[in-house]
Amino acid sequence: MSPRKRARAGSLSLESDPAHHLAGPFLPQTPISSSPRSESPVSPTSSGWVARPVVPWLRWVVYPSSAFKLLLVPIVLYLNWELTAPYFASGLKNPFGSFFLISGRVPTSSPDDPRYQKTYYDLVFIAYNVVFFSFVRQLITINACKPIAKYFGLRKSAKIERFGEQGYALVYFGFFGAWGYRIMTQLPTNWYETKYFWIDYPHWDMKPELKAYYLMQMAYWFQQLLVMVLKLEKPRKDYNELIAHHIVTLWLVGWSYFMNMTYIGNAVYMSMDIPDAFLAFSKLLNYIQWERAKIISFAALFAAWSYFRHWLNFKILWSVWYEIPLMPGPDTGLVSESAKMWDASRGVYFVWWMNYQVFTPLLLLQFLNIFWWTLLFRIAYR
Repeated sequence: MSPRKRARAGSLSLESDPAHHLAGPFLPQTPISSSPRSESPVSPTSSGWVARPVVPWLRWVVYPSSAFKLLLVPIVLYLNWELTAPYFASGLKNPFGSFFLISGRVPTSSPDDPRYQKTYYDLVFIAYNVVFFSFVRQLITINACKPIAKYFGLRKSAKIERFGEQGYALVYFGFFGAWGYRIMTQLPTNWYETKYFWIDYPHWDMKPELKAYYLMQMAYWFQQLLVMVLKLEKPRKDYNELIAHHIVTLWLVGWSYFMNMTYIGNAVYMSMDIPDAFLAFSKLLNYIQWERAKIISFAALFAAWSYFRHWLNFKILWSVWYEIPLMPGPDTGLVSESAKMWDASRGVYFVWWMNYQVFTPLLLLQFLNIFWWTLLFRIAYR
């Protein structure tokens, strides 16, 4: 092959790259009625990539049965404590509930409106839910979506695997997008009233749903990053982009939780989860070749992505850059001057550089969103 032809072959555009996580599923699919032209790219006989052997202590990441057994351990211990503690440890708190129940109830909060604060037990809750999402992910991709994919005529194992991944993504982002919206309706920030991100800061006493939602989101992204870093699945061509996305996401959620800025965190999560649900649904329709439905769903995806991931994200960026400097201000009344310091005992961390700390990862995330938005635009044009 001549150098010119090699250069042309090597310059495959992203929107026609079958290995790209966003563009690949929107490429024309092999007709369902025809025989597959080649073996699955995940097959060891047809690809240079072979799944990395899983060490015994990580079996729960890829085997649902192992994850399920691990999930049962704290539950069995919890029930055992509830049954036996009255006889030898009456009055002591069950130590195993922290694995699957949120901790940190504020003692002074009303029974009618309970509130929760941060605690070190949150790390235990996150770790447990990393295992939980590993179990749910494998259960959906293998036990639920694989038969559905075969029912719709998919035969290549690579496409069946990708179909399962998008089925799980649809379930996860659809559920958490709706849950995030439900939580926002309980907060003064509804609908993206950005000034309430900062009014009455710090927001350290959380509603129970908000705390559970936040920690489970964190567990999900830790689990996703774990799978990618350990390369338990075949890496995609945009592997580095996805790693960067996961790291920035964990940076955002971790810092916002630590700094008692969960109101803005909920808003960012919603702006990401809802369009991701549209994305997963559109990919599924393309895999099963429902031509008219996939065109309509892609148009809906493009509109949802543009609104949530750009318009609303720019609105959040604007708030961080322009509304934070207003506080406290004689005419704004957003927060008191005493909150503009680092004092962990009071849960305030708004030192002078904090707005840059919040703004930077949001801006990095927006750069990734713009990159993927232009790719969607090129796919639509094609």
